[in-house]
Amino acid sequence: MKKRILSAIIMTAIFIPLLFIGGKFFTIFMCVLACLSTYELIKINDTKSVPLLMKVFTYLAVIFMVLTNMDSIDFNYTLDYKLISILIFAFLVPLVFINNNKKYNIEDALYLMSIALFLGFSFNLLSVVRNYDLLYFIYLLLIAALTDVFAYISGSLVGKHKLCPNISPNKTVEGMIFGTLIGTFTGVYFYHMVINPNLSIMTIILVSLMLSLVGQIGDLVFSMIKRFYKTKDFSNIIPGHGGILDRFDSLIFISLASIFILGII
Repeated sequence: MKKRILSAIIMTAIFIPLLFIGGKFFTIFMCVLACLSTYELIKINDTKSVPLLMKVFTYLAVIFMVLTNMDSIDFNYTLDYKLISILIFAFLVPLVFINNNKKYNIEDALYLMSIALFLGFSFNLLSVVRNYDLLYFIYLLLIAALTDVFAYISGSLVGKHKLCPNISPNKTVEGMIFGTLIGTFTGVYFYHMVINPNLSIMTIILVSLMLSLVGQIGDLVFSMIKRFYKTKDFSNIIPGHGGILDRFDSLIFISLASIFILGII
């Protein structure tokens, strides 16, 4: 427990100042987190036989995508088709030249390409949300964090009914309900009191409720990935907490959902 608390304090001490500074510093921080997440997804699949060059290119592709339009507040993600073509060629063409399915096959190519696209896009979006509005980012962060924390606490104390035992045995229906209530209430209170007091309370409730539920779905999706690869955590980069993706799973899905609701709120 002490290790978990100490790690949380260190993470907060790093994350919060960079969040408030924003700009290029925050984007670079997102880039670092994206690279660490890339390491976790490469490692979890045990792709030891994959040529080092292909792994290096995966990192470079993720870095490029995160840093694309790093000062943008536009939620229309744009990439030059020429660069997308280069990305596709770079992962698929080596199949012919390596010509060894034990070292590098089509599954490896598509897996690495998916990592680059998913993590590159997700962490770029987190940067764009921060550029768009600090308070809006805090709103999403509060929903993600408090839903997760109180789902864990209430599930540990009063949880009796398993939510998805085949995916995440420790999650309970009681934890989901209580986490959703706290995450939604906090999100509504913060948005109404700090961001926009003129917006309909019912609208804020519905949006905050949806984001809280989406965050928990994201948590389950990443839990399913871990279950598929028979591992408890993505890594031990954060002592007591696991890996980067163990901590950012909910926030990633909430940020993805947020781009659909910006027009509403």
